[in-house]
Amino acid sequence: MDAMEFFQLSAGNWRSQRTTHHLAFRQAEKGELDINVATLEADHPQVIELCELHKINPSLAAGGALVSWQGTMAWDQTDDGHKDSTVMVVVPDRDYPRQGKLLREKGYAETMPVAGIYQMDAQDGLVLITEYETMSAHERFSFITPDRRMRTSIVKRFGGFSSASFCIETRIESNLDNGANTGANIGVTSQQQQNVLAPEEYYSILGW
Repeated sequence: MDAMEFFQLSAGNWRSQRTTHHLAFRQAEKGELDINVATLEADHPQVIELCELHKINPSLAAGGALVSWQGTMAWDQTDDGHKDSTVMVVVPDRDYPRQGKLLREKGYAETMPVAGIYQMDAQDGLVLITEYETMSAHERFSFITPDRRMRTSIVKRFGGFSSASFCIETRIESNLDNGANTGANIGVTSQQQQNVLAPEEYYSILGW
């Protein structure tokens, strides 16, 4: 599986249950977000525009995704909210297509355009490493089943504060059940879907 195939399998609506551990305060914060992922073809205007913003030849892009989200976290103040969207573009290495650059319209930790590094690991998890001006972020996304994903992230601020987040993301409506955005429609093979499904027996990541 490559990064675009991972995005294609992620297309649809998700409910994210999130716990963030603020290490400096030794406290945890819980929250919930609704996420929508829509894949973008390599010739989509938003893909081309983001490549040009990062001064990268658009012909090198494999495609991208438009990700939008809204939700709340426990420590939010009255006027706080988590509602936004961003465009991501996959630019694979020519020699090693399972790794490359991930361009973002907005970063995970800072709201400015940023280019990070991605890599598909041996378990077909998507690993993202992003360096910002004031912090760095290490994220990993992986499928437990086609309708459930796990996400972990560590954000290290250069001033010494760090946070670690753990998310379980559940598909609100199964794309595999209703026929929308299935492998037949988005270029993901049945074998790749089976790779996400296997093994059928697995231990819960929550330890149950």
